[in-house]
Amino acid sequence: MMALYRNNGELFTERRGIIDGILKAVGKGDHGSRVVHRGRRFGRVTIHRLSQWFLLIVASFSIYMLVFGLKVFFQGAVTPKMETKNSILLGLQEDFSGSEVGRPPKSKHRKQHFPCEVGVLESVDDFVEPKNYMNFTQFSLGYIDQEEKANILSKPRFGGYQSLKEREISFYARNQTLHCGFAKGPAGSSSTGFDLNDRDKAYMNNCKIVVSSCIFGSFDFLRRPTSRLMSQYSKDNVCFVMFVDDETLSKLSSEGNSPDDRGYIGLWKIVTVKNLPYENMRRTGKVPKFLSHRLFPNSRYSIWIDSKMRLNSDPMLIIEYFLWRRKAEYAISNHYDRHCVWEEVLQNKRLNKYDHTAIDEQFHFYQSDGLTKFDPSDQNNPLPSYVPEGSLIVRAHTPMSNLFSCLWFNEVDRFTSRDQLSFAYTYLKLRRMNQDRPFHLYMFKDCERRALVKLFRHRPSPSSPNTA
Repeated sequence: MMALYRNNGELFTERRGIIDGILKAVGKGDHGSRVVHRGRRFGRVTIHRLSQWFLLIVASFSIYMLVFGLKVFFQGAVTPKMETKNSILLGLQEDFSGSEVGRPPKSKHRKQHFPCEVGVLESVDDFVEPKNYMNFTQFSLGYIDQEEKANILSKPRFGGYQSLKEREISFYARNQTLHCGFAKGPAGSSSTGFDLNDRDKAYMNNCKIVVSSCIFGSFDFLRRPTSRLMSQYSKDNVCFVMFVDDETLSKLSSEGNSPDDRGYIGLWKIVTVKNLPYENMRRTGKVPKFLSHRLFPNSRYSIWIDSKMRLNSDPMLIIEYFLWRRKAEYAISNHYDRHCVWEEVLQNKRLNKYDHTAIDEQFHFYQSDGLTKFDPSDQNNPLPSYVPEGSLIVRAHTPMSNLFSCLWFNEVDRFTSRDQLSFAYTYLKLRRMNQDRPFHLYMFKDCERRALVKLFRHRPSPSSPNTA
């Protein structure tokens, strides 16, 4: 044992000493000497062979682990990276080609999309609205706030009961009164929803420039605009309004995000909506998304941002870049993956985003009224894509912009809440019926949208889908 502790190499010498002692006890002679020598040779040979076998086993095991490990590495690490690069290239090809019809099945790996450079100004200092900027198509719009129809058998609806004839007439850009949400029933009827308290209404009536969002059904976390990237001018002059319901407000408070004494959480002014107009939270979210000109009747500009995103750019820089510089009155990004309504219909069905029968009914109605497939090779396309990514919308509250917003909302109210299905139809029909009265809509790249906002996942929840 002493030899073992001192040096492993001396262990064999110690063993030979033990064997000599045993042989001395039984008598030592020539025969005994031969036994000792044979024993020594046997010991050396045995240990040598055992050592060789041990080294062979270790080497084999090492080679096996090396080969198996490389196989796992290449399958688990290298292949996804290669497939990701291929997915990026495929995404770029689809951005140029437009349609995916007739292509092989997509990879199971989700494509990656990245931001691109946006040439916004560095500062809002000395900002001045361009002269004659608001010199767009001019006409007067009024809204049906109360319906006096005696033949309405059902209870009053927030969107009202617009007939097909009224719907058709509403697409003309002229002096008119049309349905645009917030419709009340005959005198004595209950509210149709989206009720706000008088103090919040007074605040909203004073807003000239608005950034708005909403969380209903506690479907998202609260994402505060990045304050350090906001100019002092925007902090002083822009209304940042987050619409919530009681459930969301309670959830935010439980997470330590309670409004202060003035009703603010960071830059967000929290406005609580009572009596939601629709059971479907996604459809309810279209009210602040499309009808900002009705919620903020005195505002000149508004920016809508989905609640799953954080604003990382000054709103005045966004308005200057997408509206003033482009001489546009409405700006929205193209979809990052799809460009044709036919593709969007199939995707909504594949993912069960909405009842398939309702989608078919809406889609067939649009086809019968002239909606055609998007042709990426057609140089006369009025838009670079017929499918928007509507999570960021920049608007000047001009008559044409307000009319388009009302028309788009009415489609969501009449058909499905999937607004990407109704965007192209609404825009193309408005354009077709007012060829001498242009609507200046600018569709920017999705990568530009990604450069201005940070995208997050929705809050994990079994509750029904939210708004955006």
